This record gives sequence, structure tokens and C-alpha cells, in this order.
Amino acid sequence: MTELTSMTNIGAEMARKLRAVGIHSAEELMETGSKEAFFRLKTLYPQVCLVHLYTLEGAVQNVEFNSLSRDQKRDLRAFSDCLKGRTPPPPKAANPSENEDRL
Repeated sequence: MTELTSMTNIGAEMARKLRAVGIHSAEELMETGSKEAFFRLKTLYPQVCLVHLYTLEGAVQNVEFNSLSRDQKRDLRAFSDCLKGRTPPPPKAANPSENEDRL
């Protein structure tokens, strides 16, 4: 098994997060694919963003994430947007002082 950090774009922090979602090697990431890996990450770490998805796709393709084509980025963005629709945003108060009244 090849270390995740041996892959393009994958540093220690991303490798830690990937292991937390069950992806422990470069081979497992390549088998899982960037979209499934991102979906798992988004479930456990809701703050991950589109750049993380680009990073994963670049790792799978063995290219720097900013070298992905426009079409690849467009496809990945559409996937990320779809996931956003499934994750409700945190509730926002219309008026910040409303929260004080409820305390």
C-alpha cells in the first residue's frame, strides 16, 4: 500500500481526513475516486469545499489541482453544488439581537 502523502496534492492534513473516512492508501483513493472520497469527507467535515474536491481529483489524475481542465472543474463544481443542496445551512437569525432574547 502506497502512502496517501505520496500523491500529488495530498498533504498530512488531507491524508488524516481521508483516513478518518476509511481511505488509507493511494490505491484506495484511486479505487474510491474523487467524488466518493469528497462525499465522505463532506459528511464528516462539512467545511470542506470545492478546492478539496479539485485536490482529490488532481491526486487521482496525478496532476496539480490547478491543471484540471475547465470541463473537469465544471463537472466537479456541479457535483459539489449538488451536495450543498443536501446539506442544510446552519440557521441564521434575521436580526442578531433576536438570539439575545432567547437566552
